[in-house]
Amino acid sequence: MNKTLVMLCFVFAGFGALLAQPIPVELRQTPEGWQMFRGGEPYYVRGGGGTGDLELLVASGGNSIRTWSAADARPILDQAHSLGISVMVGLWMGQERQGFDYSDPYAVEDQLRAFRDDVRELKDHPAVLLWGVGNEVDLFYTDYNVWDAVEKICAMIHLEDPLHPTCVVTAGIDVAEIQMMRERAPSVDMLGFNTYGDLPRVPRLVDRYGYTGPYLITEWGTDGHWEVPKTDWGVPVELTGTQKATLYAERYRNAIAADSAQCLGSYAFLWSQKQETTPTWYGVFLEDGSPTASIDALADSWGAPPANRAPIIETYTLQNRDPYSSLRLAPGESVTVQLAATDPGGGPLRIRWELLPESQDIKAGGDRESRPTAVPLSVNGDLESGFSFRAPRAKGPYRLFVYLYEDGGRAVVANYPFLVD
Repeated sequence: MNKTLVMLCFVFAGFGALLAQPIPVELRQTPEGWQMFRGGEPYYVRGGGGTGDLELLVASGGNSIRTWSAADARPILDQAHSLGISVMVGLWMGQERQGFDYSDPYAVEDQLRAFRDDVRELKDHPAVLLWGVGNEVDLFYTDYNVWDAVEKICAMIHLEDPLHPTCVVTAGIDVAEIQMMRERAPSVDMLGFNTYGDLPRVPRLVDRYGYTGPYLITEWGTDGHWEVPKTDWGVPVELTGTQKATLYAERYRNAIAADSAQCLGSYAFLWSQKQETTPTWYGVFLEDGSPTASIDALADSWGAPPANRAPIIETYTLQNRDPYSSLRLAPGESVTVQLAATDPGGGPLRIRWELLPESQDIKAGGDRESRPTAVPLSVNGDLESGFSFRAPRAKGPYRLFVYLYEDGGRAVVANYPFLVD
């Protein structure tokens, strides 16, 4: 398809969205539990957080995406509508940890006014599913006035847009936040939990903390970098892409799909790519756009198994030691790499290596981080005979990344942290 035709398709899709009517969304409590209805039909969210390859999301069985703010929302909504999927439209609330003062009535009112403008502009778009109010405003906070602001925003949305519910997104699930919203933000229609290693506990915690309403898992995936073992110099050990895919499949089956009474679906994190601790920790795509093994697991979970599958990493060690062994190397030392990997389709694998210094730009809450600059590296060998390289001369912490690609473009990645000392 040529570029002119692609542009015309998007123009017509946008024009069609202008003519289309909003699709009402309703939350109902049935004898079997909570359900979401969209356009009068049951709607269970099989979503991705982010705006990466949306055609692949649809092909993988997904039906919704999540954004974190309303910036550039119109073209995103237009594209989603053209593909038949919905959008959880984010309204990014200022965060106390980033300097927003919820005791300042003028700042709170300005934010409310801006959100009102966003809601009025977007509420009639047929791709709107619901409003994601804030994102982890409870992370490292002390000012409980934030919940009064949440109430004003949700009440405003109900007044301006009675057709789409509100969902307040918190960092994990905490009894204090649930109680605060119960007391100070009754206009919240449902909760959204961002959770990683704790996801298997969510159904039990929802029951223990007395929350009886509906909820979404608004971010989930592999273990967070704060939840995994560390080397003895203090850096987290990242799972291989194959291990992550296994976690995606298990957590979807045993936590998300298992709670049919209150959980109305989820948004896997991240339907894109980002630098957070490493360039590969959270994204289900690589920087070059290649889909990873985690997408295979999501497609299986969503009922649309892929024809092509990412390679499988069976073993990845340095000097015959696993990544948890806190490997220390001398400057310039010769290092052997043990890598065992296969392509489920039986084809050849293309391998790419990269050596990065450990990131020194570590932030909290997913804030933007800078990517380390790669270090020159030469790796010798192959999958049959093994690989080797020389450690850098400069002392410090590093990670050796290996990327494996199958002929269809799917990929898997792993990295190994080591210290030149």
